[in-house]
Amino acid sequence: MRRKRHKRHGPPFLFILLLVLVMAGVVGVAGIVIKTASAGAVTPVEGLHVSGNQLVNANGNVFRPVGVDRSGAEYECDTPKNVKVFDGPTDSTAINSMLSWDITSVRLPLNEDCWLGINGYPAASYSAAWYRRSVSDFVNALTARNLAVILDLHWNSAATQQAKGEQPMPDRDHAPAFWTSVANTFKGTSSVIFDLYNEPYTTSWACWKNGSTAAYARPCTDVGFAVAGMQTLVNSVRATGATNPILLGGLAYANDLSQWLQYEPTDAAHNLLASAHIYNFDACNTPGCWASGIGAVAAKVPVIADEIGENDCAGGFITTAMKWLDQQNIGYLAWAWDTYDCRQFPALINNYSGAATAYGDGFRRHLKSLALRPDPITQLPVTTPSVMITFKCLHHQSTFTGGITIANASTTSYSGWKVQFTFTGAAKITKIPNGNYTQNGTMITITNTAADADLAGGQSLELTFQGTSAGGGSSVAAAFLFNGASLPQGNRAYPC
Repeated sequence: MRRKRHKRHGPPFLFILLLVLVMAGVVGVAGIVIKTASAGAVTPVEGLHVSGNQLVNANGNVFRPVGVDRSGAEYECDTPKNVKVFDGPTDSTAINSMLSWDITSVRLPLNEDCWLGINGYPAASYSAAWYRRSVSDFVNALTARNLAVILDLHWNSAATQQAKGEQPMPDRDHAPAFWTSVANTFKGTSSVIFDLYNEPYTTSWACWKNGSTAAYARPCTDVGFAVAGMQTLVNSVRATGATNPILLGGLAYANDLSQWLQYEPTDAAHNLLASAHIYNFDACNTPGCWASGIGAVAAKVPVIADEIGENDCAGGFITTAMKWLDQQNIGYLAWAWDTYDCRQFPALINNYSGAATAYGDGFRRHLKSLALRPDPITQLPVTTPSVMITFKCLHHQSTFTGGITIANASTTSYSGWKVQFTFTGAAKITKIPNGNYTQNGTMITITNTAADADLAGGQSLELTFQGTSAGGGSSVAAAFLFNGASLPQGNRAYPC
């Protein structure tokens, strides 16, 4: 979105700690609304990749991203004394509010300087490491709830200038380093899509693909800095080993896809998609224009309209756009899940409980009619915990052993589970004999094996693990999630 964003700133060894969660498909704690899953109701988002002109999951089923843009991380980090990374809450209640609109995907705009920690950013009262960690935690919480996440380079800057807004193109100085870092962080998360640049507005397709070596140099004669073309950024991502799907927005603020196929970069992973932005104030804002531009590209490669919207506090334009996109089986995300003016921003909601603006109501009603997530949102009892997790760890100098016990105190049987937590230090899990696990930076994800998928009433499961801890015990386990729901603030384990 190219219009101005409105901003609001405003012991040495581990003992046993009990962590209590309520679970019925997901975990509940007092005051939190829980999403319960209906078997087979939602298309899984893991293993996303391109097949022909469709985006499919690991099972080969077509996945159409439909959701919201969650603005904030591109601008909250640029104000001194600000303590926020995102604009608004990112806890389980906030995610449930988004899920209540039946979305399948969330797009998160990011700030290049704040991620890399350059040019005096973040200017807020936290470090670049905290910024990256906060983004990672939110991404992990969203993907754990079976939501696809699109990460977007939104604000950038060249040389020593600070990233305070959108530029015509990504800069050669920092954008390749940004995508190298982001790709390394999320290359193990197959439900994350990389949107390499928000809204290019150079006038040259050759510049779009190939970039330039200096300010106003050919083919980027209308850009006042050295440009990283889309081919360079695709190469930067793939050099990390990341195979995540990559989105490339066209010219004219991603509204023009007329020569996208002609200038499509090469990709060894064959995993490129086109990104289109559709607003009522764009030049291409009619079904006829969409058919000749977006439709022609969609016949060859997957397209996601990852920003749609209108600035009149109404829903007529996006309803027309959504109906056309539905007919083409093209995914779309509305700008934006934030609480600002529905004209100038435009904003979908009046508050983070999900109360819709007049503009947002048209979008919400249309998504409800699609029934992409027919599994209901329900309020669960919270007085009696049904699952108890015990986390414990023992040190042996720089190595440690530990375990997690999952005890189902209810009479309900559950099938499938996921435990996630983070280490604040250099601890690393090296082996879990009876569980599947991945470690993405500091985030540990443990999922059931086929033998331990079912957790019957009154049953307990014991998971053991081994690991290493540089510094001999300096790490702390925190930010626990169970099936995507986080524990209340203050619950912590002090291990490894």
